[in-house]
Amino acid sequence: MSEGMNKQRIPRRILLALLSSLSAGVVPRAGAPFVAIGRDEELSLFLRDLDALGDRGSFFRFVIGKYGSGKSFLIQLMRVCALEKGFVCADADLSPEKRICGTKGSGLATYRELMKNLSVKTSPDGGALPIVISKWISSLKSQTAADGFSPDSDDFEKELSRRIYGVAGELESAVGGFDFANVIKSYYLADRGGDEEKKSACIRWLRGEFNTRTEAKKCLAVSDIIHDGNWFDYIKLLALFVRKAGYGGLTVFLDECVNLYKIPNRVARESNYEKLLAMYNDTLQGGSESLGIVMGGTPQFLEDRRRGLFSYEALRSRLEGSRFESGEYKNIMGPVIRLRRLSDGELLALIARVTRLHGDCYEWTPRVEPSHMEAYLRLCLERVGADSMITPREIIRDYLSLLNILLQNEDADMNKLLLTCDGPVSDRKAEDELTEGEKTVRQETPASSFSPEDIEF
Repeated sequence: MSEGMNKQRIPRRILLALLSSLSAGVVPRAGAPFVAIGRDEELSLFLRDLDALGDRGSFFRFVIGKYGSGKSFLIQLMRVCALEKGFVCADADLSPEKRICGTKGSGLATYRELMKNLSVKTSPDGGALPIVISKWISSLKSQTAADGFSPDSDDFEKELSRRIYGVAGELESAVGGFDFANVIKSYYLADRGGDEEKKSACIRWLRGEFNTRTEAKKCLAVSDIIHDGNWFDYIKLLALFVRKAGYGGLTVFLDECVNLYKIPNRVARESNYEKLLAMYNDTLQGGSESLGIVMGGTPQFLEDRRRGLFSYEALRSRLEGSRFESGEYKNIMGPVIRLRRLSDGELLALIARVTRLHGDCYEWTPRVEPSHMEAYLRLCLERVGADSMITPREIIRDYLSLLNILLQNEDADMNKLLLTCDGPVSDRKAEDELTEGEKTVRQETPASSFSPEDIEF
């Protein structure tokens, strides 16, 4: 996918947003595929997951990598793939205020963020909930007309209502389905009658924006609201609904899961792990049709036996790697995808691609030769511990700083800049401080393994 993206003419606004994000060490929400290198294996696995999801299956994956290793970047690539394949996507970053569950609205805050970022191919930046519902109604209208009912006849409206209530009836059998179905029916009736206020109330309820049951009852015929304890039930209902609306299914992306590991209170932390276990079991045991979940976190979040997922025995027994896996052979088909360090050749190709994109964005010819790129990368990799600890974020952030200096200063020379450079600035760990996961993904390739032939212009 990345090669095809690389050959396209990229809009300048996308390029500006992309380079600004990379310069700041932030994962770009737009344009990530244009700098995607070295994650083909993981993306191929995700595409197989999407195939299963499209066949009414489900999946649950953990993407594990150290800070700056590319886990958030990979999650964005997965999101783009899912949108292109006709799936509905929802993503959120966990934080101290947004968790899996909590007593002060932290679970509901995660749900609200997911709904705000709900995306489809035609609306990739979020806010797609009304689009999904409208597509469902339009699809039923088209099917009704195709079955011989004239759109101008009373029979058309009766048949359309029968089909809409039929779909709503199928949803009622699930947990929380009665209220969900009532809201969907209310939206249809409001849409038919031109009642924008009622439509808005339906969307508010589906987004979890009602704070009390009393407030919700005044606007809609419902007995409950979405809250901390039941929000995942409505994610499962939404997955069923988007399938009936003509999409492949629902993919949910939760990043920055290390914030669960950072919860200081043991009881609160284990409550989140218990809820996560329920989500994991529900998804993989067939209780969540057409739903895929991807969670991104650090090795500490997964492996720390005092505060990480491995501190919760039920999760450790499910997520711990097989004893048959070794440094030579890896198994990425399990629930945990551990990100390997990009090879030196892949890093060099990434530097070359960023150079070209920088030139395209600012309409200049960077005064950078292949030998300069090779020298810069070698400088980065010669630092102590770089064979295992260097990350694409560090390399690209500092390299873009070099390009910006060259752009702004016509008398600047790359050779002189490299002589004053001491490689990316980052906190380095000693070898004995590495977690087991970091040791597993160490790069055995020597620092001199790249060559100018690896550069892709």
